Amino acid sequence: MVLFLIISLFLFILWTLWNMSGLPSLPAPNLNENFQPLVSILVPLRNEARNVAGLINSLKSLTYPHLEILLLDDGSTDQTLSLLQEKTSGDCRFKILRGRELPAGWAGKVHACHQLQKEANGEYILFIDADVRLKSDVIEKTLTLLKKEKVKLISGFPSFEVPGIMSKILIPMMHFVVLFHLPLHLANKSKMPAATAANGVFMFFERSAYQRIGGHRTVQTSIVEDVHLARQMKISGCRVCLANISTDVTCRMYERNSEVWEGFIKNIFSGLGRSVPLVLLLSVFYGFFYVLPGILMVYGLWMFRPLFVLPYILIVLQRLAVDWKASQRLSLAFFMPLSAAILVIIMNASMWRWIRKKPYSWKGRQYS
Repeated sequence: MVLFLIISLFLFILWTLWNMSGLPSLPAPNLNENFQPLVSILVPLRNEARNVAGLINSLKSLTYPHLEILLLDDGSTDQTLSLLQEKTSGDCRFKILRGRELPAGWAGKVHACHQLQKEANGEYILFIDADVRLKSDVIEKTLTLLKKEKVKLISGFPSFEVPGIMSKILIPMMHFVVLFHLPLHLANKSKMPAATAANGVFMFFERSAYQRIGGHRTVQTSIVEDVHLARQMKISGCRVCLANISTDVTCRMYERNSEVWEGFIKNIFSGLGRSVPLVLLLSVFYGFFYVLPGILMVYGLWMFRPLFVLPYILIVLQRLAVDWKASQRLSLAFFMPLSAAILVIIMNASMWRWIRKKPYSWKGRQYS
């Protein structure tokens, strides 16, 4: 069994290294002077007072000359709106919108994005979250990649700040799951809907292609609207690019451990297509290949059997490769067995909440 585990994990490393080569980075800006389209940056905010100052400072630092920035306060009960007004005062690039009441049949963020795009004028639209921070030339870089790859949507996973224990354990696994399981060459070169990933913290659309699929209205009930929008783009005949944006975009997704738990509970089962067999399969897979090596390591060290330590070394090496590519903290790779165990627990918890017909909750709203 140990030998099978070692051979399999070695092959997983080779696959991961090759697969990562299908993830393009944002290139150095190289825009033709005749290609300077208006870009609309659209940001929904609900109870984001802690993020307003950092967000506005980041947006003000952008160097692309043709920008409009629309900020929508989505029924916040904290100081979000007043801080937005204060921090954007005197900068004509910013426009603040007041969100309408959430209608039945819509997910909250989806409805906020739908309202934002209706007010946008840009040929290209970029949806980001309030906890995102952008490098100053990210718009130029993204437009350059979009033209180079001839795609209609660019998305990607940022470098995540991980302030708490649960963040450190779980959030880097988002990169691992994508770079290990998604066939990136196929995803980025084909229009196959099944081979698709996206991240709602950074969705850069050609506006006309976005409108052709019906925009956010087509995914109005979804709580994983990013992936569903990307699939709709492919179904419509457009190519989509998942890029490595981690050196240009950072995100502090959660502050508290409870937020990490609720955020993953809300998204993970839906992100797996609400497939019970897939959750069970992944639970066995991660239990055997990524939790068991931690147990074998303890046994191997205790009994002075080096062969039993090798599977742990291999999963750490695989995780190190992913975390290096994703600009994550490399030291967290040594906790891979714990990360895998918590991932299995949270997948099953999310699934059981759905089976028991218990609603998912986020920012004061509940979703079935």
